[in-house]
Amino acid sequence: MNKIIKGGYLTGRKTYVVSGIGIMSAIGAYLVGEEDIFTMLQTIFTLGGIYFLKQESGTKGKK
Repeated sequence: MNKIIKGGYLTGRKTYVVSGIGIMSAIGAYLVGEEDIFTMLQTIFTLGGIYFLKQESGTKGKK
């Protein structure tokens, strides 16, 4: 039960999962026709930036 409360496998990976799902959603919305290419690219770059900022802050100070 403690493993479920603390996040289990997804501990520290929730940002990556949310970014990945958001990128897939943006691509899906573009393919269906709900948004144009500029909105899709803006969403992808924003979520990609969040992914890389999280990754950089996690490795900061480690050698």
